[in-house]
Amino acid sequence: MYHVEQDGEALELALSDTVTMTKFSVGPTNNNIYLLTDAEGTLLIDAANKPDRIEEVLGQREIATIVTTHRHPDHIKGLAEMAERSGARLICGTPDEQAIRDFTGVRNETVWTGDTVALPGGEELEVIGLVGHTPGAITLVYAAEDQPVHLFTGDSLFPGGVGKTANEENFTTLINDVETRLFDRFSDDTEFHPGHGDCSTLGAERPSLGEWRARGW
Repeated sequence: MYHVEQDGEALELALSDTVTMTKFSVGPTNNNIYLLTDAEGTLLIDAANKPDRIEEVLGQREIATIVTTHRHPDHIKGLAEMAERSGARLICGTPDEQAIRDFTGVRNETVWTGDTVALPGGEELEVIGLVGHTPGAITLVYAAEDQPVHLFTGDSLFPGGVGKTANEENFTTLINDVETRLFDRFSDDTEFHPGHGDCSTLGAERPSLGEWRARGW
């Protein structure tokens, strides 16, 4: 669902009457970058790599905000340069901020569960913290009236399972958060957009939750 090739052509999808999503993949680890664009500007999710490619896809659009879903290096290699080029507001999950600063040299505003991040035109993305892949990984929620909800899950949720964790304790925390904060709350038609690879719906993945928990990854 919404497949893009590594370093290939970008895909565009209208999420509502006011917001368009652009998805493309960059770098050796096939990182998805998402641009959410409204009439006033663009919010970028995960400046993973290749700033020149990001600017090529942007065209005449201007980045107002860059949100980092989590602290892993493959998701932030382009952050410092994109911050300098764009002057954008930088945002990440509170528990990951220090690690991101140490790696990139740039400071981010911090958010966590219950906070919101505004799109340039004023619509808001809800923030949900999902602990386990990293301590401060966040998911962004875009919910437009009469449209499916869209979740931008970073590496916390993929088609086929939750994100990689370092140990059993972190896996348990992550799958508990994913189940209670995403699957228990949002309907089957909710679409989620991960940090690598294709997108899916919660309905397509819901029958496998027990299997994921039993296998431990």
